[in-house]
Amino acid sequence: MEESFFEKVYSVVRQIPAGRVCTYGAIAECIGSKKAARMVGWALNHSHTVYPELPAHRVVNRKGLLSGKHHFDGPSEMEKRLELEGIRVENNQVLDFEALLWDPNKEY
Repeated sequence: MEESFFEKVYSVVRQIPAGRVCTYGAIAECIGSKKAARMVGWALNHSHTVYPELPAHRVVNRKGLLSGKHHFDGPSEMEKRLELEGIRVENNQVLDFEALLWDPNKEY
């Protein structure tokens, strides 16, 4: 049986290393749906019941902004989780974004 779109997204997200971030678009491209970045976000919005828990806090938009932060418990939860992994965030944006970017198309 073929994996669903959501399962494919979750599979990639599970591979994002601690201390690194990935983008919705890179995940979409990795699973063969290059133009489906918004659907990746949709999948992550519905991942609250997935076990084991996904490191969804490591997924940011193409500019390094914490665009999904409102889907976490509290407005600063996503930032707190990233900072616990050594990722610095300022004004809802990952600092040193390019250096911390994990590209599943090259590293997965």
